[in-house]
Amino acid sequence: MKRCISKLTYSQIDTPLFTGLLNHAKKNPIQFHIPGHKKGAGIDPVFREFIGDNALSIDLINIGPLDDLHQPKGMIKDAQDLAAKAFGADHTFFSVQGTSGAIMTMVMAVCGPGEKIIVPRNVHKSVMSAIVFSGAVPIFIHPEVDKELGISHGITTESVEKALTQHPDAKGVLVINPTYFGISADLSQIVEIAHSFNVPVLVDEAHGVHIHFHEELPLSAMQAGADMAATSVHKLGGSMTQSSILNVREGLVNVNRIQGILSMLTTTSTSYLLLASLDVARKRLATEGHMLIEKTIQLANKTRNAINEIDHLQCIGPEILGRKATFDYDPTKLIISVKSLNLTGYDVEKWLRQKYNIEVELSDLYNILCIITPGDSEMETGTLVEALKELSEEFKHQAGDSEKEVKVLLPDIPVLAIAPRDAFYSETEVVPFEESAGRIIAEFIMVYPPGIPIFTPGEIITEDNLSYITKTLEVGLPVQGPEDYELKSLRVIKEHKAIQ
Repeated sequence: MKRCISKLTYSQIDTPLFTGLLNHAKKNPIQFHIPGHKKGAGIDPVFREFIGDNALSIDLINIGPLDDLHQPKGMIKDAQDLAAKAFGADHTFFSVQGTSGAIMTMVMAVCGPGEKIIVPRNVHKSVMSAIVFSGAVPIFIHPEVDKELGISHGITTESVEKALTQHPDAKGVLVINPTYFGISADLSQIVEIAHSFNVPVLVDEAHGVHIHFHEELPLSAMQAGADMAATSVHKLGGSMTQSSILNVREGLVNVNRIQGILSMLTTTSTSYLLLASLDVARKRLATEGHMLIEKTIQLANKTRNAINEIDHLQCIGPEILGRKATFDYDPTKLIISVKSLNLTGYDVEKWLRQKYNIEVELSDLYNILCIITPGDSEMETGTLVEALKELSEEFKHQAGDSEKEVKVLLPDIPVLAIAPRDAFYSETEVVPFEESAGRIIAEFIMVYPPGIPIFTPGEIITEDNLSYITKTLEVGLPVQGPEDYELKSLRVIKEHKAIQ
């Protein structure tokens, strides 16, 4: 991809996109273009008062002076180039479609109909959506499962090498680094193995924007030599929700094709508020990131130690390392196991909300997940610790016998019977939930968050996974995906019986 050299030289303290928007707003031009609220004059006054005129003044559209995300040549290009330098990439593309849009771009940029892609089975639904859209065939690698915590970790170097040896014609290897829970595999080694087969590595880095900026955190995708990485700046990097980036290294992937596919998946009415927030988040990460993340790590570790002093609770730390798929971990993620209190994570999530006005990132059958960022202080973490102390005291009477382990229920990895795209577009029928075992599903079912499918189109429904879904529904966890929200029925591929 031919790179245009900007007329101006910028450093990481500059914000060409945000500054350009401010300069444009100061001119206060008469607008005969969208958005129709015209700097707030045409919007609901209560909303305007809450949001503020400053924000509304830069809620703009891709007019000439403001560049165009679909073919950037000015301030957006300058901002993306600065981001590429900050993240050690050859190219960085801004995404206003979230990391899901960036992930779908990665998959569709390397895979076409019938072509193989090696992916962990615990991928986000956006990966499987991209596989449906592209017509690619997933070669699933089973992630390592933590039977103590009831969560999936990453994939091992051995499993990647085995998959590539069996499928050397694969068009890509997709890796989650780090996982939702902050666990990383040996990404450098995985990249080395994949590149020895001349296969690019695509990284779902949704939960790792900050890891590039501190040596005590796992290696980032670009540091490990990966070819593409979809990175959520909004999750942990300080930009606004829905804003993400796609980092690209030249060599094994076609940069022009990446730009084209991202453009296909992106609205033509791109939000300049989201784009500007990416510009300023990059500046802060590049210039202050190490210092901010250092404080965050210290705060997280202090909180972890305090939680581990509480009876019947466990906050996971470095002891999780040393397995084949737990090469490194992000200490700013607090995985708090509550199963010893004979409570579900969802029980604890509701209790914290009602008693302390605390909202957690995620809950599942056995854990809650809390994330610590530069936006936190000892005031917030101190409240969390006090709340968990009260929780333990209130429910200690139902704590299990220490010699009796709580049995952890985990979903099976279903068998993929036909390609997801073929299943999605097949002739289907609806059957009762309890009668669906053995049939091939034609829709997604997942618990969100984290958005990892229990079933994807084309997989054979099992009794064990139906039981797992029933259990998650019983405890109140959010099961999403199927057409029938109540999950009384499932859409499956229609069976054609022989004519008698």
